[in-house]
Amino acid sequence: MSKQAEYQVSHRRLRYLIYCILRPFFMLFFKITTRLKVEGLENVPKSGGALMVSNHLHNVDPVLLEAVFPRPVRFMAKKEVFSIPFAEWVARMTDSFAVDRGNPDRAALRHAQTRLLGGVIVGMFPEGTRSTTGGLKDVFPGAAAIALRANVPVIPTAIIGTDTLPGNGSKPRRPGPKRVTVRIGKPFYLHRETEDGSRPDLAEITDQMMIEVARLLPENYRGIYADRVRESVQETVEEVSTPV
Repeated sequence: MSKQAEYQVSHRRLRYLIYCILRPFFMLFFKITTRLKVEGLENVPKSGGALMVSNHLHNVDPVLLEAVFPRPVRFMAKKEVFSIPFAEWVARMTDSFAVDRGNPDRAALRHAQTRLLGGVIVGMFPEGTRSTTGGLKDVFPGAAAIALRANVPVIPTAIIGTDTLPGNGSKPRRPGPKRVTVRIGKPFYLHRETEDGSRPDLAEITDQMMIEVARLLPENYRGIYADRVRESVQETVEEVSTPV
């Protein structure tokens, strides 16, 4: 191993140590200031690569999820984050990596896949940016494509209430009590084939992924996926009630 490679490994270990030291303090901070409630920690795999996907409401969301998850989450962060002093420091400490949202950043997608295959939890906000309404909106297909290529489970995650917190830049703050909940759903694999044996297109797979996130959210946070969740529930009811 070259000296440069050795330095990179040791530097990454140092960042991980700092993360382990700071995580309980961030967790305590969120519990005190937001009455943080966490549900579903038992759903986080003990080991192995997984893709964590979540809705996105506030600048603080990545830090919140880093504090909540029992394993480190390596976020794919928009490249602009690395030009903001404190945000860059957090991104470096958590070993996040940049993506150019305005272009098909294949290098970032390949890097995410490599991380997943190396047994890491990679975090993504498929919407690409914070929601201005609180509800889910159109998402980019990159997250679903990565999960398929790496053949890793997806961990659906829902953030509720950070849109009531201050410090969210130009995004409007929703009125209401400062109370935050994080719900972590059961991991699942995306379907590579439909019932007739054909391959679903990326849009269908992306919908499949985001419906699982939307299920964890209250109705007023589901946005464009509200109807799709109701439809999926109805389909399940019909399947159960159909005689064999």
